[in-house]
This record gives sequence, structure tokens and C-alpha cells, in this order.
Amino acid sequence: MNMLQAVFSVSLILFSVIDILGSLPVIIDLKRQGTHIAAGRATLIAGLLMFAFLFAGVSILGLFGIEVASFALAGSLIIFFIGLEMILGIRFFREEAQGGSGDIVPIAFPLVAGAGTLTTIISLKAKFDTVSISLGILVNLLIVFVVLRSSGWIGKKLGDSGAAALRKVFGIILIAIAFQMFKTYI
Repeated sequence: MNMLQAVFSVSLILFSVIDILGSLPVIIDLKRQGTHIAAGRATLIAGLLMFAFLFAGVSILGLFGIEVASFALAGSLIIFFIGLEMILGIRFFREEAQGGSGDIVPIAFPLVAGAGTLTTIISLKAKFDTVSISLGILVNLLIVFVVLRSSGWIGKKLGDSGAAALRKVFGIILIAIAFQMFKTYI
């Protein structure tokens, strides 16, 4: 796999897990409630979390005696359940957005750099090099910034049915990715 294919694959995986388009209803609702969301600040904080986990995640796993392959298998299960959430419209993981700044909680964490994203980043290290993952993270941070910056306009253009269709498509892609990751490590 060449570098361009690796970056594309990582970007697509992270795009599916982050699901910033699927989070648009939450973002739009927060704005309606009067929560100010600074796109740049939220994107920067999410990026710091993702890169910290990219570079320190393996060390943290080592402290607990967990191999990256085992973590990748666990990550494939989480990705599978996130895909099911997207397709079936049910929630396995509960994330409550309560009070505080909209930039950090809930936008940067857990919507963008939540448990699924961080698990995926460490799981990706088992198959892709750090440069490809870093570039994939940067591609997604750019997308997150653009979506946050233009969330009002996108919400009007996409509509509820368009967002639902995107969630279903990316849900199916995530389930296929989960099966592929699982198959690789068993």
C-alpha cells in the first residue's frame, strides 16, 4: 500500500468514526440553545487529544501489559458497535452534553475525539505508519473545522433525511472495517 492509499484509508476510517456530519444535529441543537462554538478552538483541542493519544497511547497500553493487537481487536468491537448505532439508530454508548463550554465539552470531547476515535487511532497503529495516521488526523481536523464553521449552512442544505442517509452509509462502512480489523488479528 503506498502512502497516498494509506492516508486515504486512515482518513476514511477516522471520518467514519468521528462522524462529524452525523453530529450535525447535536451541534445545531447546541447552537439553538445559545451555546457558542468556536470552530478553531474546538478543532485544536480535539487535535491535541488525538495526537497525544497517537504518540502516547502505546506507552499507556504498555503500562497495563496490553499488546497493540489486543487493543486493535477491542477497537474493532467498538467500531462495530458504533456502526450498528449509526445504522439502527440505537445507542450503545451514552454521552451526555451538560453545561460548560461548547468548544471543549461536548464538541472536542467526546463528539470529535471521543472514545471511539481514540480507540481507532491506537488500533490504526497496528496496520498503518505514524505519518499516514498523522496526515489522516490532519485531513479530518480540516473537515471538522469546515463543518463546525459552516454547521448552520450545512444543516439547512442537508436536511434531516440527508444526514440520516449519510449516517447509514458510514455505519455500513464502519462495520466492514470492524470485520476486516477483526479478521486481520484472529
